[in-house]
Amino acid sequence: MKDIKDTVKKNSAKAWLLAARPKTLTGAVVPILIGTGLAIADGKFNWLPALICCLFAFLMQIASNLINDLFDFLKGTDREDRLGPERACAQGWISPSAMKIGIIIVVSLACALGSTLLLYGGWWLIMVGMVCVIFAFLYTTGPYPLSYHGWGDILVLLFFGFVPVCGTYYVQALTITPSVIVGSLISGLAIDTLLVVNNYRDREADALSGKKTVVVRFGEPFGRYLYLFLGMIACWLCLYFVFEGHLWAALLPQFYLASHFKTWQRLVKIHKGKELNVILGETSRNMLILAMLLFIGLSLG
Repeated sequence: MKDIKDTVKKNSAKAWLLAARPKTLTGAVVPILIGTGLAIADGKFNWLPALICCLFAFLMQIASNLINDLFDFLKGTDREDRLGPERACAQGWISPSAMKIGIIIVVSLACALGSTLLLYGGWWLIMVGMVCVIFAFLYTTGPYPLSYHGWGDILVLLFFGFVPVCGTYYVQALTITPSVIVGSLISGLAIDTLLVVNNYRDREADALSGKKTVVVRFGEPFGRYLYLFLGMIACWLCLYFVFEGHLWAALLPQFYLASHFKTWQRLVKIHKGKELNVILGETSRNMLILAMLLFIGLSLG
């Protein structure tokens, strides 16, 4: 059986698909589902801006993946002993020059699509879009790459929690409520479990590369329990919706806990190595389950 490295032609469609890292795109769907569920619960649902938000989130997630792929390669972080999924530039599937062009195209498409949201939310959304693009680059690039200094988890809370959930709700309802703030925290904490798996798996390689993630800073036990408690807190925050009169939105997400705890047990058992990539897939599935259960609960009223 051929290794995937031998079946990918340089700059091919398959190479670009792998570079986009489709398994991570769940992180783009989760906040849109939660923000839209909140809009439905409040009788403010508008399908077109919700769809535009979803497509914008997809494109920005892909852009971030391409940017990380390119600049981690240029920094030499993608070493031969890399444990995570293969990167396109490091494997030679996409040339750095082609990757730069791809980044420009995807970011431009995202900006063009996102600009249509001005019709729903006003001109101030330009600033939100600019901040999203700037931080997509600052995460890995510049003189102070944020992901290399332990800021990744905070950025996830902001750009996979508050910005997309509040933004999705706002372009439909033109306001922000306490429920939206809680929904933003749920989204950000749940998606951060995905980042923690990556950092937990790469803790030894990151330490050698000088990448100071929170797992590198505080050690393996901290990373192990951080993963567990992030998911638990995200789930338990859903109980807040009891006070808003949305009983199903509080109860249905609690079913997520069983799958989250089971995945955490597997993470602890595997402990290290490439096998932890299985946990990435399970984590992505789990956080989508949480978002869907919350969306259904909010939709039921």
